[in-house]
Amino acid sequence: MGMTMSQKILSYKAGLPEVKSGQLITAKLDLVLGNDITSPIAINKFESNNFETVFDKNKIALVMDHFTPNKDIKTANMVSKVRNFALKHQIKNYFDVGEMGIEHALLPEKGLVGAGDLVIGADSHTCTYGALGAFSTGVGSTDMAAAMAIGRAWFKVPSAIRFNLKGKFSKWVSGKDLILTIIGMIGVDGALYKSMEFSGEGLLSLSMDDKFTVANMAIEAGAKNGIFEVDENAICYMKDHGRNNFKIFKPDFDANYDQTINIDLASIRPTVSFPHLPENAKSIDEIGDIYIDQVVIGSCTNGRISDMEVAAKIFDGMHVKKNVRTIIIPATQEIYLECLKRGYIEIFIKAGCAVSTPTCGPCLGGHMGILAKGEKAVSTTNRNFVGRMGDIKSEIYIASPAVAAASAITGKISSPESL
Repeated sequence: MGMTMSQKILSYKAGLPEVKSGQLITAKLDLVLGNDITSPIAINKFESNNFETVFDKNKIALVMDHFTPNKDIKTANMVSKVRNFALKHQIKNYFDVGEMGIEHALLPEKGLVGAGDLVIGADSHTCTYGALGAFSTGVGSTDMAAAMAIGRAWFKVPSAIRFNLKGKFSKWVSGKDLILTIIGMIGVDGALYKSMEFSGEGLLSLSMDDKFTVANMAIEAGAKNGIFEVDENAICYMKDHGRNNFKIFKPDFDANYDQTINIDLASIRPTVSFPHLPENAKSIDEIGDIYIDQVVIGSCTNGRISDMEVAAKIFDGMHVKKNVRTIIIPATQEIYLECLKRGYIEIFIKAGCAVSTPTCGPCLGGHMGILAKGEKAVSTTNRNFVGRMGDIKSEIYIASPAVAAASAITGKISSPESL
């Protein structure tokens, strides 16, 4: 029996001729990732186990993004611990204020992840890098600590669901609408510990930013990872970002999938996930008048340049509704600079938006836009659990940048088609 893309990467990194779903293996890692929340815990474990050196100072990335710039004394001390560790062990890929970004947008931009890589990160949305044909998945801080020391990790080989895409999106529809639709179809545990593998002729109509968004939210369906077949767009992206050494793995023709789901991209409509689970997905056509207090456009899911471009097109010459707080967060310094060059920052400010330095910020209820009791927000982030962005009595509606921007203007959840 043949292997899926994920199984091929795992077998290669484990040095085995083949692997099967359910098999336990250990495999060599290409990158170990941590952030300002998870790294301090991992460092404590690293030091308490008397590890003296990291396995490779070039294959560890530490990104200060969740509460950066530091929001209080506690977070300042957390970052200080990571900074000192990075200096001690000469970690090349340490990113802090002024050169940082949201980790899952930053690492592809820096060429640190590529096709065929095996990546673990102490952050659940590490699955983002599957957009480039990598096997990437989130782990706990203890696993991160061990991986920093030995450069290996254990895995249970996942089975897979194949998503066969055809056609192309209609105007104002994007990868966010696709993944919200899929999660609405299969549920938050529909791909539990499975690989979500995307293929089909429809891939060619997806931008890389669409793929990053879809792979990012594979975890919201319970998946171990999300991964796309590598096409010309992915190859061009990697080369444009200085990544020339990569290995492409394609599924075998007789690979075994738990199921195959066919999706016509032309059938996808702007989609919104209602509180308090991502699976509560509804087409924009099913939504009545839901008035909102805040809009957030950013995060590791939708803070890339195409997201900023869509928002700028909608905000240009318009103004946000009175009393709707609208926060724009470019995901990296490079994206922020590109927004400046293109005039997007001016458009956002004239429209009545606040523009932030790159940070996760309000996504996890950190800072830069916490919700009060009874408030409703439309957000381009990835989770809408109870209390995720503030008070437990607040509500989060997950949507694309297009829907978020249109909603900021009208003051209620809206499609840009209605403007």
